[in-house]
Amino acid sequence: MFGKKRVAVIGAGMTLFRRTLKETGKELAWEASKMALDQAGLELKDIDSVVMGTAPDAFDGVHMKGEYLADGSGAYRKPYSRVFVGGGTGVFAVDAGWWHIASGQFDTCLVVAEEKMSSCYPHPAYAFTTIFDPIYARPLGVTLIWIFALEMHRYMHVHGIKKEEIALVSVKNKGNALDHPCAQLAAKITVEDVLNSEVLCYPVQRLDISPTSDGAAALVLASEDVAKKVTDNPVWIDGVGWSIDSTYWTNRDLYYPRYVQSAAQMAYKMAGIKNPPKEIDVAEVYDPFDYKELHHMEGLMLARKGQAPKLTADGVTQRDGDLPINPSGGLLGVGNPIAAAGTMKCCEIFWQLRGEAGKRQVKGDPRTGLAQAWGDLMQYGSVVIMRS
Repeated sequence: MFGKKRVAVIGAGMTLFRRTLKETGKELAWEASKMALDQAGLELKDIDSVVMGTAPDAFDGVHMKGEYLADGSGAYRKPYSRVFVGGGTGVFAVDAGWWHIASGQFDTCLVVAEEKMSSCYPHPAYAFTTIFDPIYARPLGVTLIWIFALEMHRYMHVHGIKKEEIALVSVKNKGNALDHPCAQLAAKITVEDVLNSEVLCYPVQRLDISPTSDGAAALVLASEDVAKKVTDNPVWIDGVGWSIDSTYWTNRDLYYPRYVQSAAQMAYKMAGIKNPPKEIDVAEVYDPFDYKELHHMEGLMLARKGQAPKLTADGVTQRDGDLPINPSGGLLGVGNPIAAAGTMKCCEIFWQLRGEAGKRQVKGDPRTGLAQAWGDLMQYGSVVIMRS
């Protein structure tokens, strides 16, 4: 019903996540692609199609960025698609790679996601000024941080959540990132450090937010026939989901991400998952802000509404907990190159399910993992379910 072919992930790669990397976007895409191909044991000639995930052109300051990145992504003389939905791009690119193969059109697909935002002046956040409605929103002097401050405040107000509870997410993720070789902002910090950091737009403070990053990540997807020929340890994509809500964030109650729930329900149905908290062994949840990890856990139905902070405080979401969330360190610790961030999360789930995550490896023998990303103006969700 969902496609003619079963789809596997057989290789993954990611660059360093840093601010002001010297490499161009093309070079970052090539580096991640080469690592993924090497792990899969394939060469570029073995790839039938390429999907590039990269957020709007303004983020890199390159006109027709998809075309600019094509050769660096290995798409020379190959069918090539570019997708972008803001921060949701990295997981949606994997969704797009899935349907390339599941449709029966191709046997292999290289999925590459890239972002190089740090060259935007006077500050990378200014790239986001181009995305707001020119009539209704831009005259307000909108910035992403104050929009998300509204959302964070609403989430806290509805459920009676304290800043101290939310800060635990930043403490956990930055600590987890100490074990990640590509991490940009790994650190051992305390709740007090978060609460004493610079206020950007209350209740958002500097240590509540992920950094501006450059970087790329890539995955090699293959049909079942190809996967079984090249590896004894494929990781299967058993569910994909995506959903988008209204662009107008002024007409929705921001305390709950319905768009994430809709995407998750689509992916869970495809994967046959009935009880997500019990059936998901490890999850990489999109965390550009610390409150968003909690927000998205609830949208993914991994926690009841308003209960994600308690799970965090009780240690359930720790790497050695019953439901590890962002054992990689997430965006808060590893970094946040917008489009590449979600693909990084898919790479992490792939490595977790293969037992290849090194010091980041969760306890036991994880067999089912989830990667999720979120984008646009608090309106888009994308989800991937993988099984080993």
